[in-house]
Amino acid sequence: MKKYILSAVLMMAISSQTAMASEGAALPKQDWSFSGVFGTFDRAALRRGLQVYREVCASCHGLDLVSYRHLRQVDFSEDEIKEIAAAYEVTDGPNEEGDMFTRPALPSDRFANPFANANAARASNNGAFPPDLSLMVKARKGHADYLYAVLTGYKEEAPEGVQLMEGMNFNQYFPGNQIAMPPPLSEDGVEYADGTKATVAQMAKDVTVFLAWAASPELEERKRLGIKVLFFLIVLTGMVYAIKRKIWADLH
Repeated sequence: MKKYILSAVLMMAISSQTAMASEGAALPKQDWSFSGVFGTFDRAALRRGLQVYREVCASCHGLDLVSYRHLRQVDFSEDEIKEIAAAYEVTDGPNEEGDMFTRPALPSDRFANPFANANAARASNNGAFPPDLSLMVKARKGHADYLYAVLTGYKEEAPEGVQLMEGMNFNQYFPGNQIAMPPPLSEDGVEYADGTKATVAQMAKDVTVFLAWAASPELEERKRLGIKVLFFLIVLTGMVYAIKRKIWADLH
């Protein structure tokens, strides 16, 4: 009987260690401007984050659910949006001859995908498929904290006792700690237009803000509506209470 109990305890311990390894280290909490009831997106961080996405992430990852025109919601001008879109080419057609063709992207187009299809994406990344980033912040446990942690969680060497599979990189926050994507960010990897120092932490935070917006472009409007509804309900409750007191005062 003792033998079975000991075996069960050992199995539980192994399972616990495996689960901890698969989840990665605990995510550090970050202070995000868009958190909370009154939270909004930092416009400067959004612009920097878009720059990081375009110069670093867009070579592998798409934003299939986001259109260039959505940038109007965060104070990009029409001319800026047209200029950003025109830097990419999209496939359109068929034309009058029945052929597909490429053209500069328009504000109404969705962000151009770097690959024509999933097979092309895998072929260009040693078999690994770069996921679309449109809903990445929503799709992962920890949300924005997770994305920031993964971007800053790379280690040059794996800890002692950890054997990396071929082509994998150690990341203390990625589930399983082994990730196919090499560290995407490096010091001064971009040159920010506003002069901000492009550290890894700064770029990770900025692109996380941008991708949080991409996942919830309606967030600010939804919060504004929620506050209006809450204010209306408070006023309505006060009016109902005042009417109730008036009616009962007349009855007595």
